[in-house]
Amino acid sequence: MTRAHVAFDDVSYEVDGVPILTGVTTALAARRTAVIGANGSGKSTFARMINGLRQPTSGAVRVLGLDPAAEATRVRSRVGFVFTNPEAQILMPTPAEDLALSLASVPRAMRAARVERILDEYGLAGRGDQPVSELSGGQRQLLALAAVLCTEPQLVVADEPTTLLDLRNARRIADLLLTLAVPVVIVTHDLELAARCDEAVLFDGGRLVAEGEPRGVIETYRRVSS
Repeated sequence: MTRAHVAFDDVSYEVDGVPILTGVTTALAARRTAVIGANGSGKSTFARMINGLRQPTSGAVRVLGLDPAAEATRVRSRVGFVFTNPEAQILMPTPAEDLALSLASVPRAMRAARVERILDEYGLAGRGDQPVSELSGGQRQLLALAAVLCTEPQLVVADEPTTLLDLRNARRIADLLLTLAVPVVIVTHDLELAARCDEAVLFDGGRLVAEGEPRGVIETYRRVSS
């Protein structure tokens, strides 16, 4: 049996007494998992619990065998998180500086060459010293993704990474995520992207209401949304 990289055991989460997630139990073991559901269904909260950005009100979460609540630093060093809006995670004024920040543990003598290699790999060659503000939305999302992946995470969580992109760039980001060698959990409204994953989980009203083969879960989503 394949070991789960993410496990939720009767997890609930509430804010000021308002339930956001209720009684979520699941084990994610597939390489590519889609998380789908309507706005406000709890899927982004679920994603943020995977790397400890949210802590459960009750229940237990295990990620790569670790407890995100008790071992947050260890979990975040192993789990890369890609936000919907790249502005939330691009911290430096230029792409080269932002990647260098992610590569702070790499010896300085090797860092510049590594940055150039990454820029080239992600279609940003020649743009290392260009202000981030001058990059297109797709280029900024590529930079944000590159800054996460260059740290070599063991698991990647992407929260609606294609929502703000045009069709061409959305497909490019999706292709990159789906071909990663490590497990990836993708929160998405793009049902075509969800169908390309190995498994899907569906949230509705803060509850996990379906999981399994993507096309079947997507059909359930269409039924509960009609």
